[in-house]
Amino acid sequence: MFRRALILSALATPALATPARAQIERPLRIIVPFAAGTSSDVQARLLALHLAPLLPQPVLVENRAGAGGSVGAEAVARATDGHTILLGSNGPLVNNPILQPRMPYESPTDFAPIGMVSRSPLTLTVRAESPIRSVAQYVEVAKAEGLSIGSSGQGSATHFLIEQLMAAAGVRLTHVPYRGSSLSVPDTLAGNVGSVMGEISTVFPLWRDGRLRVLATTGPRRSVLMPEIPTLIESGFPGLTGGSWAALVAPSGMPAATQSALGAALLRVMETPAYLARQRELGADVVPPEERGPAALTALWAADMARTRATAQAANIRAE
Repeated sequence: MFRRALILSALATPALATPARAQIERPLRIIVPFAAGTSSDVQARLLALHLAPLLPQPVLVENRAGAGGSVGAEAVARATDGHTILLGSNGPLVNNPILQPRMPYESPTDFAPIGMVSRSPLTLTVRAESPIRSVAQYVEVAKAEGLSIGSSGQGSATHFLIEQLMAAAGVRLTHVPYRGSSLSVPDTLAGNVGSVMGEISTVFPLWRDGRLRVLATTGPRRSVLMPEIPTLIESGFPGLTGGSWAALVAPSGMPAATQSALGAALLRVMETPAYLARQRELGADVVPPEERGPAALTALWAADMARTRATAQAANIRAE
């Protein structure tokens, strides 16, 4: 895929105006702040493949893992070469700055938004054999008998949404943090934990096979992967949304013309049928046009920061 992206960029007719091309004629580096093979890495390489034909230079993907994504984010925040950007997400851009007292960058001050890439809702899920068939029943059982719920880890997006659900429903759940949905979801399937707030990409194949029951998804609208499953909003919790998101961001000092050119190319990619089809396969919801641009990303980022900070303070959530 990487080799193909380079070849396509060399063969393609440049699609950008001359001033913008002058700003970004050097190879574009997309820094992934996580290891190769992770969902962020897959997203970045998919973007590189589709961005390359639209830009006048090669698109390279570089993994800079460490400190929950903070190492890669710091590298981009400090970049001054004008051709380094970040495949960012709410982990290094929202959760880490709130939970960790000493950060090597300021979020969002040190970054400039280019555009949204994807949003992935979470799922409130139980075993298929569970008598619980709705969020309302889930809350009833939690109040009467108590329930345990697995998350992807202390301070993760799943943990924050669990805390928000408990506050909204007026219940206490026994939180069991794991190191990722790859561990929490199988433990739910095995009956070792009563429920799980899991990433949709991990839950989906088990739900499709009838081994798990999804009570609700957590996006602002129903997931295209599970259109028959209601959202938490539809289940009686207005405004209760959450999940993970990915976006392209640049260092705050990157020239405005470069940011604009990259944003325009990203918007074109997000209209490409092959790209959209692959996003659905990865379990990501297609971001609607009105939520793709830098202004929408800025608003989402600010709202997520405010909500996450309030939840962390109310629930006394600290980094592991």
